[in-house]
Amino acid sequence: MRVISGTLKGRQIKPVPSRMTRPTADKVKEAMFQIIGPFLDGGLVLDLFAGSGNLGIEALSRGAERTIFVDRHPRAIQTIYENIRNLHIQDQAEVYKTDAFRALKAASKRGLMFDYIFLDPPYEKCSYTALFEAILNHTLIHSESIIICEHTADEQLPEEFGKLAAFKSEIYGKTTGITLYRLLESFR
Repeated sequence: MRVISGTLKGRQIKPVPSRMTRPTADKVKEAMFQIIGPFLDGGLVLDLFAGSGNLGIEALSRGAERTIFVDRHPRAIQTIYENIRNLHIQDQAEVYKTDAFRALKAASKRGLMFDYIFLDPPYEKCSYTALFEAILNHTLIHSESIIICEHTADEQLPEEFGKLAAFKSEIYGKTTGITLYRLLESFR
């Protein structure tokens, strides 16, 4: 894996040494960032189910101000720390070993609102609707926020959920889909 664009372009990202994680393919990652904007103008990023930190690191390379990385697996956390150390981006990163829902609650208690939230849970092991509900209930997004979901190609995510609406959905290859959400126009 490598950083595709930005200040860290071409730098290597170590994968988690485990079969429990599934890194986002470079072509899928590139497609995600082409949709949300090739370069980000600052902003706070949440990389939930971060694995190696691949998506959050790419966001930092492309101009995000800060990324919060969350994963509950010790090997993933160790890999994230190693990657951010190797890339010298420790001052732009926070890393937490915890459950996704606890992380969302903790972010709410801190009063955080994210510009970008990457959701890449283990396929079919976590409910997107439960994640959306927690994000909305904890008021973690604002009118310009984008939630980026990676899922199996055959998984259908809802067109709308509460105040959220899908605005882009694509399938890449035979295995991966991405769906992007933002607040419905009436809530922006």
